Amino acid sequence: MAEVITNLSGKGEEPLYETIDVQQILRIAIAQQTDSGQLSRHQLLEVAEELGISAATLAAAEQEWELQKHDLADRSAFDRQRQQRFHHGLMQFLIFGSFLIGLNLLTGSYLTWLIYLIFGSWALKLTWEGWCIYRPNEYSYNRDFRRWQWRRRLDRSVRGAMQRLLGW
Repeated sequence: MAEVITNLSGKGEEPLYETIDVQQILRIAIAQQTDSGQLSRHQLLEVAEELGISAATLAAAEQEWELQKHDLADRSAFDRQRQQRFHHGLMQFLIFGSFLIGLNLLTGSYLTWLIYLIFGSWALKLTWEGWCIYRPNEYSYNRDFRRWQWRRRLDRSVRGAMQRLLGW
């Protein structure tokens, strides 16, 4: 809940708001004020000017917003890719496991030890991957994400260099 802090100085009882509350109130007010839900750059500059925000501060905030937007899109792509890789591995496990269990039943249960040997370690690996993907620890998630970003940038650079070199 938003907490309103009142000024108890005795002069005018004007309420004070936390910064996060001000942001939320302004976001709601701007959304209600504009019919299309969008503001032009000119309108954004006018709002900033009315709030006493300098053009330089607004430009810095726009740059920060762009970085956050790209980072959020990258994190979303990273999460999707990790989940797809996990689901692919899980499907392989289930298909191969069904085949081995069927083969074991056809041969009269002579391969039981092989099933435990293969499936035990594979199931542990899948369980660990699932845990890391769906219940990530912040440190390892950020480390894996940065590594993924680095590889992605390197891949783009190499691909771009090859295209320039080969003239594609």
